[in-house]
Amino acid sequence: MNHWIVAPIVLPAILAPFIIMVLRYHLDLQRIFSVAGVVGLLGIALTITAQAAGGDIQVYELGDWPAPFGIVMVLDRLSAMMVLLTAILALPIVLYAIASGWDDRGKHFHALFHFQLMGVCGAFLTGDAFNLFVFFEVLLIASYGLMTHGGGSVRLKAGVQYVAYNLIGSTLFLFALGTLYAVTGTLNMADMAVRVAELPADDTALLRVGAVLLLLVFCIKAAVLPLHFWLPASYANAPLPVAALFAIMTKVGAYSILRMYTLSFGPEVEVTQGLVGAWLQPAALVTLAVGAIGILGSQHIARMVAFCAIASMGTLLIAISLFTETATAAALYYIYHSTLATALLFLVADLVMERRGGKISPTPPMPQSGLISALFFVGAIALAGMPPLSGFIGKLLVLDAARDAPDVFVVWAVILIGSFVTIVGLARAGTLIFWKSHAAEYNPAPEDEDEETPALPAPEPNPGLAFTAIFGAVLGLVMLTLFAGPALNYAGKTAEQLFTPEDYISAVLGGEE
Repeated sequence: MNHWIVAPIVLPAILAPFIIMVLRYHLDLQRIFSVAGVVGLLGIALTITAQAAGGDIQVYELGDWPAPFGIVMVLDRLSAMMVLLTAILALPIVLYAIASGWDDRGKHFHALFHFQLMGVCGAFLTGDAFNLFVFFEVLLIASYGLMTHGGGSVRLKAGVQYVAYNLIGSTLFLFALGTLYAVTGTLNMADMAVRVAELPADDTALLRVGAVLLLLVFCIKAAVLPLHFWLPASYANAPLPVAALFAIMTKVGAYSILRMYTLSFGPEVEVTQGLVGAWLQPAALVTLAVGAIGILGSQHIARMVAFCAIASMGTLLIAISLFTETATAAALYYIYHSTLATALLFLVADLVMERRGGKISPTPPMPQSGLISALFFVGAIALAGMPPLSGFIGKLLVLDAARDAPDVFVVWAVILIGSFVTIVGLARAGTLIFWKSHAAEYNPAPEDEDEETPALPAPEPNPGLAFTAIFGAVLGLVMLTLFAGPALNYAGKTAEQLFTPEDYISAVLGGEE
């Protein structure tokens, strides 16, 4: 067996308890081991992505127990590219957390960070629906600690809301798994696909209930309207480097929809045919619209970026809901873009909040205002989908994939109007934070002349490393734009592999009943 498959889970699973038990009183050593662990994870991710690029689907049987009786990890193009995205995202975030001193504002940041990576990578690699639930819980438990890192009553309140809402999702997940197991007798995704296809059409009511419950769970994770209420407050009040890492968590929900509803409940399965698209597409359209309106109406920069995450998920799920190879390839390209762009804007928002506070209103100019405004501009045009960055390519691909959809004009109208509203909202925020702040320095409003100017917060312990980390995220977007051709080629082959689930089933079950 190929042990590289399980390495993205084992490495952070070993490193996190080592940091807690051995390095808990040595922050410098925690930082060294944490960065080394993320670099190692990136190397592993590049290796397994190269292995999966050939199209072979590899299976890792834990304890040498074959599927469907044992736990299996499965490496295909989709799981490899998602693990690689996780590692690419983690590196600038951990460097920024160290440079800004966020990791020193609470306890066990680096251990929780690696437990989070373990849960995310495990969710992408598992071939079993129950272990998908297990890894969901691992990443959620770690995210609970990261949410409240640094303390504060507001952050604790948002953390409690986050915990409560996700516990509801976890409960629904268990109900869905119990229902599906009662109908099919298995929770292995490949085995479930075989058994679902064999069910008679007049005996599938309970199966449809389980499929709908599972879709609700994944929509909660992906922050689809009206199940999105947890995201704006949770992301806006979390430490913003943590919120940048959380950009991958909504993609876990999108990944799960793609995996389950092209494999176990594929479009060709009669009993669940049309079930997902009929529900998901209207919800995705409304999610994009509400996200764009939230960007326009936000009065705080962190909350505005949280609504940017919601709007980008709306665009992504519109592409997924079309359930065609072309639309799925566009969605896979857009996953990379939206994750990096959202993380970039969260890190820029943290720079702004550390220097002037988060309110979107004119204040005296802050240190490094020119450089931060340039980074904000890059993040804004990326998330709004303006040329020349990858957001423009991604949205163009989604629009092109929707040409043959029955409601193509509705999809195009929502995406284009949503992009315009997003541009206006981000331009408004940039104008008030950066441009009018300089005007306010020379032309202060009369009612503000007698007010005491608040003291600026202390700068980052290592601003050079902080800016380097953010430029790393910018570099990721630039590379995704320059190498859009190879990226789209890989995404197209991944979509083709997703829509031929027979290869996945054969690899996992080994041709045995």
